[in-house]
Amino acid sequence: MSRATIAARIDRLVSNGTITAFTIRTGSEIPASGVRAVVMIEVHGKMADRVAEQLRGLPQVRALHSTNGRWDFIAELEDRDLASFDETLRRIRLIDGITVTETNILLKTSKMTGAF
Repeated sequence: MSRATIAARIDRLVSNGTITAFTIRTGSEIPASGVRAVVMIEVHGKMADRVAEQLRGLPQVRALHSTNGRWDFIAELEDRDLASFDETLRRIRLIDGITVTETNILLKTSKMTGAF
């Protein structure tokens, strides 16, 4: 099939609403090895902005989500090994304003979803 034919089909599928979004997934988005975890974080008082700024500065924090309910933030972490991961958790727990954390190590990922 020619490139022009494929482009025309894609344009038609977008126009009629069959295709509503495009996404790109790079190899770096798929964890290869190491330790991955989610850390639920409770913040004292009005220190959320300061805590979030410090968490975003850690390279091991792959994503930081603000949330409602019991936890103020959920951080997705990835580190090369357990010793490094332990050090990252220690650094997080020392951030002024963090009162409580709960950590869950991710053992296996069976499905990764794309864009909505």
